[in-house]
Amino acid sequence: MKRKIVLAYSGGLDTSIILRWLIEQYNADVIAYIADVGQGEDLKAARAKALKTGASKVYVEDLKKEFVKEFVFTSIKANAVYEGEYLLGTSLARPIIAKRQIEIAKKEKAFAVSHGATGKGNDQVRFELTFYALDPKIRVIAPWREWDMKSRTDLVNFAKKHKIQIPVSKAKPYSCDRNIFHTSYEGGILEDPWAEPPESMFELSVSPRKAPNKPTYIDIEFKGGEPVKIDGKRFQPVELLYSLNKIAGKNGVGRVDIVENRYVGMKSRGVYETPGGTLLLSAHRAVESITLDREVMHLRDSLIPKFAELVYYGYWYTPEMEMIRAAIEQSQKNVNGTARLKIYKGSVIVVGRKSPNSLYSKELATFEEDSVYNQSDATGFIKLNALRLVVRKLSEKSKR
Repeated sequence: MKRKIVLAYSGGLDTSIILRWLIEQYNADVIAYIADVGQGEDLKAARAKALKTGASKVYVEDLKKEFVKEFVFTSIKANAVYEGEYLLGTSLARPIIAKRQIEIAKKEKAFAVSHGATGKGNDQVRFELTFYALDPKIRVIAPWREWDMKSRTDLVNFAKKHKIQIPVSKAKPYSCDRNIFHTSYEGGILEDPWAEPPESMFELSVSPRKAPNKPTYIDIEFKGGEPVKIDGKRFQPVELLYSLNKIAGKNGVGRVDIVENRYVGMKSRGVYETPGGTLLLSAHRAVESITLDREVMHLRDSLIPKFAELVYYGYWYTPEMEMIRAAIEQSQKNVNGTARLKIYKGSVIVVGRKSPNSLYSKELATFEEDSVYNQSDATGFIKLNALRLVVRKLSEKSKR
């Protein structure tokens, strides 16, 4: 009986060639595994292509619900943003894809798993850290780090030799990765950080210039930090995110153009669309602003850079992530309420927030006369907090 390899397969040029290459190089049965994370592609066609290319079996796994609830919503609870702008759409998808791949490998008693990530990017790390965290003894095959093919021309020649179907459409002058949370673009014409992305590139959002000429108002309700309703209507996680993507996309919301620091050490230019996620982040912050204790909020906020870094680097299944997630979950227990957003030509403005757990007190905050807060109490408060500053200044004067 031949050994088995489980390949994370997309149906594109790279993984189709990898499938055939693995069969020849390792004399193994290659099981193609297609993860549905909402990329919007024809997965039936991908399945048929995998079988035609030589796969012994094909798994098509719908991971959208788990991806949105356990990964996307967890990231929203953390207000996670990498290097100030990136909402981590690709980064969040990799651990769930890799987790299911390991589960299939165990079920099939495969000796190895394989992926199509290159040796320059972040994805190789994200996939493999998850593989080893969940199955320390698994063999990982990364063809881009093993074979002697160096260019797209080499891949095309290999495909022609083995009669592997190549897309007949003209290749996009950049690479694209999509899931239900976002779409990312990099490489090709985007490698010049001074070059503006072409408008025709974007898939999830219209240009803000072409967005409606009047604002759109929506209410997003949260329970325990998770979004549950839009304008009073309850949605399941996947449908909720699809709905927000549509609302934000038609208003030109969610585009980001950054140069980021890859984990492997180089800088990379990435262009992203995260329409629904952009709305969720603003709304979540708004509900937190009236439900979170100040010190809890500041402590949780201090964890955001680390949480985002762990996601970006691929450390989802680690002890440190477990600890941070536990702290974040604890912080979200009273994050219940609704935020009202005003969306207009690429911008998102919070214009209202309310909560049954609100810590906001109009009686305390008012600038009008009140009987709750004694303003003279502030004198002692200020003097006590200024004490160390006074002592420091007096010390300096005594040394002159």
